[in-house]
Amino acid sequence: MQRTEIRSSPRPPRRVPAVRALTAVAAVAALAATGGCGTRPSNGDGAPSAASSDTAAPQTVAARDAGLPWAAADRAQLHPGLQAYTGDGQCTTNFVFTDARGEVYLGQAAHCGYVGTEKLPNGCTARTVPLGTPVDLRTGGSLRTEGTTVATGTLAYDSWAAMQATGENDPLACAHNDFALIRLPKNLAGSVNPSLPHWGGPVDLGVDQPNAGDRVYGFGDSSLRGGRNALSPHTGTVHAADTNSGGWAHTVTAARPGVPGDSGAGYVDAQGRALGTLSTLSLAVPPRNTLSDLSRELRYAQRHSGIPGLRLVLGTEPFHA
Repeated sequence: MQRTEIRSSPRPPRRVPAVRALTAVAAVAALAATGGCGTRPSNGDGAPSAASSDTAAPQTVAARDAGLPWAAADRAQLHPGLQAYTGDGQCTTNFVFTDARGEVYLGQAAHCGYVGTEKLPNGCTARTVPLGTPVDLRTGGSLRTEGTTVATGTLAYDSWAAMQATGENDPLACAHNDFALIRLPKNLAGSVNPSLPHWGGPVDLGVDQPNAGDRVYGFGDSSLRGGRNALSPHTGTVHAADTNSGGWAHTVTAARPGVPGDSGAGYVDAQGRALGTLSTLSLAVPPRNTLSDLSRELRYAQRHSGIPGLRLVLGTEPFHA
């Protein structure tokens, strides 16, 4: 089985470019060959090291309790599923987050800021753009047009940079902790809605290992689809429990899998709970996507981002499959 990436698709210039797909995260076997990532251990399940903060911190907040003026879902300019351009690459935003200071963030994949050329980069050693890098949030981007910019945020957290800064040496975290946060301008908080397009929710955060055969629902917005919004909602089936990932990753099969540019897209489980963020594609039959586990990614960010009170905001719209 050949494994490739759900790496970002390129920012389209004035003329139609060739499609350039880059790498997302390394397979665990490739990471083992690199000799690890540093000196400070973690247990790979989101639990802290001795220097970490309290794992009892809440991970979610209801939209009505967040103290922010959310826009109605049908009128919001900013929401999960937007196209995010970080440097030359295009990804898809996943969920909405907030913190103790009332800042609002959209999630994306850490590998969206990758600036290297390796096909299987190690998240604990790979070079990414620095924090503070502008990220354009767009709609309607394709290979023929850059689409419409609805806002420009800044990169506020990158799990790959965080793991390197803390000396992470857990190969499972290095392989699958693929999460970043884009801070939105404060004056645009009233233009945000946290509901996942088409599906609604999330209604909670999924913290259990899904079972083989469980259904999942996501929303990607790759520029490779040329603005065909009908292709953005995704459904899939959990292939099997990924016993080699320590709960950090979930393998999903789909007749229409995520493609380059869908990187970072958010997926919920059959109950509407936020499950994971799209990371890689395996060229099996049928094709398989790997989702990085959001509960572990978020817990890691709570411990290492320096963002106080970081939480996932639940949707204002009910989930419907």
